[in-house]
Formats: sequence, structure tokens, C-alpha cells
Amino acid sequence: MATPCRIRVLFVLLAAAVAGAASHPAHEFCAAAGGGGGGGDGTRILIKGGTVVNAHRAEEADVYIEDGLVVAVRPNIPVGDDNVKVIDATGRYVMPGGIDPHTHLEMEFMGTVTIDDFYSGHAAALAGGTTMHIDFVIPVNGNLTAGLESYKHKAEKSAMDYGFHMAITKWNDEVSREMEVMVKEHGINSFKFFMAYKGSLMVTDDLLLQGLQKCKSLGALAMVHAENGDAVAEGQQRMIGLGITGPEGHALSRPPVLEGEATSRAIRLAKFVNTPLYVVHVMSIDAMEEIAKAKREGQRVIGEPVVSGLVLDDSWLWDPDFATASKYVMSPPIREAGHNKALQAALSSGILQLVGTDHCTFNSTQKAFGSDDFRKIPNGVNGIEERMHIIWDSMVETGKITVTDYVRVTSTECAKIFNIYPRKGAILEGSDADIIILNPKRSFAMGARTHHSRSDTSVYEGRKGKGMVEVTISRGRVVWEDGNLNAVPGAGRYVRTPPFGYLFDGIDKSDAVYRASLRAPVRRGEAAAA
Repeated sequence: MATPCRIRVLFVLLAAAVAGAASHPAHEFCAAAGGGGGGGDGTRILIKGGTVVNAHRAEEADVYIEDGLVVAVRPNIPVGDDNVKVIDATGRYVMPGGIDPHTHLEMEFMGTVTIDDFYSGHAAALAGGTTMHIDFVIPVNGNLTAGLESYKHKAEKSAMDYGFHMAITKWNDEVSREMEVMVKEHGINSFKFFMAYKGSLMVTDDLLLQGLQKCKSLGALAMVHAENGDAVAEGQQRMIGLGITGPEGHALSRPPVLEGEATSRAIRLAKFVNTPLYVVHVMSIDAMEEIAKAKREGQRVIGEPVVSGLVLDDSWLWDPDFATASKYVMSPPIREAGHNKALQAALSSGILQLVGTDHCTFNSTQKAFGSDDFRKIPNGVNGIEERMHIIWDSMVETGKITVTDYVRVTSTECAKIFNIYPRKGAILEGSDADIIILNPKRSFAMGARTHHSRSDTSVYEGRKGKGMVEVTISRGRVVWEDGNLNAVPGAGRYVRTPPFGYLFDGIDKSDAVYRASLRAPVRRGEAAAA
């Protein structure tokens, strides 16, 4: 039964929808009862005087938050209650918290485990303005259920909201059955297939084809790490044979052509099945151009660049200091100068649609495992804390994208793709109160001594720029303000991602058109008899 307080909150939502900017007495904004979608702690916050930015528009407005939800967004919301926390956002942008679509926290990989777990990774994210991420569950010996149980345990220390993608590393009837369970019972609507890492995570074309078909039937999005794993293995042997054992050998062994080939192959297989495809960490012009071609032809392909690929180049891999060079090793590799600018242009023009990080951190001791053989250097870089600031500085401050585009590529598009919009990715009445306040005039400086990751290195060491996230609000709780972090272990919540998102709209109709176009089977025996 709804409490009187909850009824008044519902009245406010209804009245606001009908009357727009009509005024409501401050006493109508009361502490809502527990439960519901917000899951907040009853904290009431009024953000005043800022520019509220959603992907569809920017407007001068206040934002009122109660019990973890956005209750009202309109100018001049009055407040007369001492129990409401008022935040002055004058001269600042009030935007949805970032959603990182691509992270690897506490992942077992290459004989070790990533240094950031679901607490330290979340602490870093919140300090950088990201309020939700989607992590990749790695199956245990190919078993999806065992993998999910492991990651549920890891996430018990979470400090912000999170979702899961599921990796597929082998194929049989049991895996097919488990995929259905993941979608229908556990709220996972995306599955990742590695076309690289031969001998461990890599899938063959026949497995990928079956996986694409299964994803389509479930309304789940197929994702690919697109590199030709067989050719990469050959390239690694070639470099070792030439005596190239340092970090530069990593990039030389897996050039852009191998990323482009795998991207093209995955796109064509997805076209054959007629199902949407999501290409993770697009790092090269080669891969980007394959995505652009497919989109021109009307295919539903999502391209995800990551921060490192947008702003770094591979020159650091040739640094004479191994500790410096090795921290830049990731897959696909950071490319030579020129690829990054092309990826920025593709992001600004809509060829690439959202920005992730592939946050997969290892410290210098772990990176040193490959001091004599680049093949043993754990692959991965940081970025979950840096993403929002770097994208603002490199893309908004330079005029490549607008402030509304910024919200789209860092938050809204991810929420839409994974079917959790407008609960996430928006500041609208009824949305979860995941909000950041960004001061475009303040400057930032990055480095391992000041970031919140447990890693002792950063690929953005010494980077400076404009645009500082001053406040982060996670489900109605202020967790970052004035440089102070209040990340609480266990405060995070798992967010289910429903199947059949917008990318599947009309797929059944195009299938019907295809079947009608076949003009088959031809009944030749009957024709001959006639």
C-alpha cells in the first residue's frame, strides 16, 4: 500500500508532467518510502542554478532528488526544508553520470588477476564521474553459470550500480541452454565472442556463427573482440624469430590489418544471420572503415572506441624503459599516430557511437612478467576514472562534439543499447539519480599518485586538461564532492538489462522480406510434368 508520502511524490510527478513549469510548495517534496526503482537512503537533494544536459537538449533548470530518484526537473524549484541538501551548480553542467560499457574488474587473465576489484574500480569510477559500468563475466571452464556465480561474489563489495555482459569461450548444447538462462533469469542481454587469444578465449568461425544465431533468437546483442587470432599467433612467432621480445613486439605482431580483417568477417557473419553486432574497443582506421561501410549499407553495427585509442599513440611502446613501455600494452594495441584522430572524427560524425575504457589494470610488478617476452605481458590499461574528463577535454573543448553529444557518447547511448534507458542515461522525472556536476572552467591533472585505482601506473600520467567533475551523485547519494570520496562497499546494485533492445526493432520484418525474395524452392518436377 502506498504511503501518504509516496502518494505526494507521485502527485508531484503527475502534476509536473501536466503543468510543466508550474510551481509546487516545497513541503510536497518529502522523503519517499523505501523500495521502488531508486533504492536511495531517503536523502533529499536540490541542485540549483545549473544547465541540465540530456542527450536531446540542454536547459537551465533545477533538479530535485528524493529516495534515489529524480522527482522534478524545472526552473526555480523552491525549497523550505532544512533537511534538503542544496547544491549550487551555477556556471556548471548537470549531466547524467557516465556509463562505462567495457570494463574488466577482478578478472583472471594471463596467469594473474586485474589489480582493481569491484570496490577500488568503483571508487575510481565515481571520482571520475562514472556511476555505472557493465563488466564482462568470464565463464569457468566454459560454464556460464559458474562464471556468473563467481562474479556475483566479486560484486558484493560494489560501491555503484553495475551490469554484466557474458563471454562465450566454447560451444555445446549446454552453453546454448545456459545463454537462455542468462537472458531470461539473470538479466544479461549481451554476449562477447573473442576472435583473438588463440588457445584460451578465442572462438572459431563456426562457434561464432552459432553464437550469433543464438543471440538473435534470444534478443541478445552479440559483441566481438575483433582480431584475427590465428594471424596474431603467427605474428608473435615472427617477432620472436626476429629477436623482438620487448613491448614494441606486441604492436608489431598484431597490426591494424588483422583488426580490420576480423571486424569485416564478424560484420559479414552478422549480416548473414541478420542480427545486430557490437564491435568492442575499435582501435584502428581499418576496423572503423569496415564499420562505416556496413552502416552505409544499412547494417546495424555498433562501434565502440575506448579512451586510450582516442587520445594515445603507440610511440610509448618504444620507450627504452620497460616499465614505461609495458604499461601501454593492451589488445588490440594502441596504434600509431593518426589512427586516434581518425577515431575522434568517426565519433564526432556518428560512425562510432559510444566510448568505453576497457579498464583492465595491472601494476608494474604484473607487467614485469613479460620482461623477456612481450607475449607474457598482461594486456590492459586504466581509464575508468579518466574517461569522462578526457572526452570532455579532447572532444568538447576542441569543438568536435557538443555538450549534448558528450552526454550521448558517455552515458545515454550505452543506456539505450543495453535497454536500460531512461532509468539510466538521463536526468528525467523518474530516472535513477545518477548525476554529475561538471565545471567547464576548472582544470585537471592526472597521474598514478592521485588516481583511485590500485595500480601504481597510469597511461595518462601527467595529462592535463579542462573540465572537472566536482560532484558525483550515485542513486541519490553524494559520493564525490570537493575532492572527497565517499564510496561505500556494498552500496552498489546489480542492474538487469532486458533483451530485445531497439537494435532488434524490425529484424523480423527484414527476415520476412529476405524469405520472400528467395523465389525458392523451385518445384522442378511439377513444372516438367505440366
